[in-house]
Amino acid sequence: MGGINAAGRTSGHQAFRRTVIDALTEDDQQTLLLGLAALMGLGSHRGDTWHDADGEPVGAAELAERCRAQVLDHTLIRRIEDPRFNEAGLPANRRASLGLEAPLTFRIRRRQLPDQVPPTWQVREIDRHTLEVTVPAGALDVLLPETRPAQVRAAGQLPSGFDPSKLYRSVHHPRGLSMAIFAASDCLGDSGLSWDTLRDRLDPDQVAVYAGNSIGQLDDEGWGGLLKSFVSGNRATSKQMPLGYGQMPADFLNAYVLGSVGGTGAALGACASFLYNLRLGVEDIRSGQRRAVMVGTADAPVTPEIIEGFRAMGALADDDSLKALDALELLTDADYQRACRPFARNCGFTIAESSQFVLLLDDSLALEVGAEILGCVPAVYVNADGWKRSISAPGIGNYVTLGKATALIRDMLGPEALRQRSFLHAHGTSTPKNRVTESHVFDLVARAHGIDAWPVVAVKAFVGHSQGGAAGDQLASALGSFAHGLLPGIPTLDAVAKDVHAERLAFSRVPRAFQADTALINAKGFGGNNATGVVLSPAVTERLLARRHGDAALAAWRERREATREARAAYLAQADHGHYRVRYRFGEGVLEGPELEVSAERIDIPGYACPVSLAPDNPFGRLDD
Repeated sequence: MGGINAAGRTSGHQAFRRTVIDALTEDDQQTLLLGLAALMGLGSHRGDTWHDADGEPVGAAELAERCRAQVLDHTLIRRIEDPRFNEAGLPANRRASLGLEAPLTFRIRRRQLPDQVPPTWQVREIDRHTLEVTVPAGALDVLLPETRPAQVRAAGQLPSGFDPSKLYRSVHHPRGLSMAIFAASDCLGDSGLSWDTLRDRLDPDQVAVYAGNSIGQLDDEGWGGLLKSFVSGNRATSKQMPLGYGQMPADFLNAYVLGSVGGTGAALGACASFLYNLRLGVEDIRSGQRRAVMVGTADAPVTPEIIEGFRAMGALADDDSLKALDALELLTDADYQRACRPFARNCGFTIAESSQFVLLLDDSLALEVGAEILGCVPAVYVNADGWKRSISAPGIGNYVTLGKATALIRDMLGPEALRQRSFLHAHGTSTPKNRVTESHVFDLVARAHGIDAWPVVAVKAFVGHSQGGAAGDQLASALGSFAHGLLPGIPTLDAVAKDVHAERLAFSRVPRAFQADTALINAKGFGGNNATGVVLSPAVTERLLARRHGDAALAAWRERREATREARAAYLAQADHGHYRVRYRFGEGVLEGPELEVSAERIDIPGYACPVSLAPDNPFGRLDD
């Protein structure tokens, strides 16, 4: 796994540890603080010594203590740090019609004059660069520039000081795509495997990438800049149109990170998009069509226009609603950090940016290469809501997805494991509707299985709602829970709201010890896009592998895994020191077709160790038999 969100880097469970920091030992807290300080540019590690931001040598313990407040205050949900959302105000234009009582004369640069000059304007040349324009008395329609105070000032932003585009040769890449490059590279580093070596073992068509986002790239480098280019007076660029597509994270990985010619695509399902893509990967592997699949999302929606769109829907926790919720006159930084309150009295979700990737291998391949197994995904279920009053209204699809997921766990692990050793990773958006509808889904399914105190985790309380990447944040957190035996609490849950169906659910404000066999990753997406994924712990996964492959195969796998663990540990040590192996191979090994050797049975591709087999999977038989 790999990625980046408001809690930090995904690899090595750094982001997870940030959400349970109070439950860590002092040594583990120091390691975490130093790793985040390096990520945020507050310190660096060169040779055998830590240095502060000024480059002065400093002891590890001293640097961690110096940076503690800065790290804690500038990770997770917080006041938006873009100055437009605070002091400067959001740039805008206001339409106006001016009544000119006398002719208006002004000077303008030649290239700024409209191509179609109004017929009543009189234009006189001053020099080859400057024109004088006279507009007769009467009505003149104009756009007056202004700034508007931001009405939403809380978001789950990447840790302050971290900019993924600075880590590779990025040229006008939208933020989401830069995040995807970093996240996929972090995933490869965390795996401890050499991608080139792994790829050489496989038919190139046995690899796939399923990655995208829920709404495309809508910052100025993508479709955001393109769509407002005419009205903003800015010129559209040749990059904005192609880089704005929602499947572009997959395209970037194929072209610049993995060099894959295998399966590709992106399934868009609003807030369930990560699980939609995970389902594609799982089904490809279960069918035998692919053996290695990288799955992920990259969403960067912290822009004025996207925030305004969700605010106009009444979906976001805006400043006025937060003040009304706690009867406050002014909001402090601490209040913004408490903006997201799943299953408590709340007023809307908190938007966030995140990119998360996981590498899926079939079980035989995982054993063959000595992979470090973080867990396994036996199934992901997706169902729609059916008839609806409105596209944003809740529906019934999530009852089906969670019902199927729990039934699978019961049949695989037994009812006792479901009742005692499973937990829910709730969608938990912090909207009044979600707290009621999702808790009712949980309650009905718990009753059906005799569950009395089902632990509920809601990671959005820490990192916010990253739209299509939300379930990726949940999955990464669940894998952290397996590794550390801890469930994050919901620190903003002062009290469970009265309308929450909480009788059979277990909530906690603080981290709690819990040895889980399985987690259910739940998503309730806009428009009726429901999904629930089942993820099993490493211990349960090993039991499944032993049953299928035998103890001897697992013993051999453990021997091969030692080299993987060494490589993984080396990467994580470097990453914790602020040195990342961002993989971006622009223009390398480019092929256009004439270089291929094509026969009726195979295609040989230069640079790929194995050919692409053309043997068809034909379930239809031959008509000429």
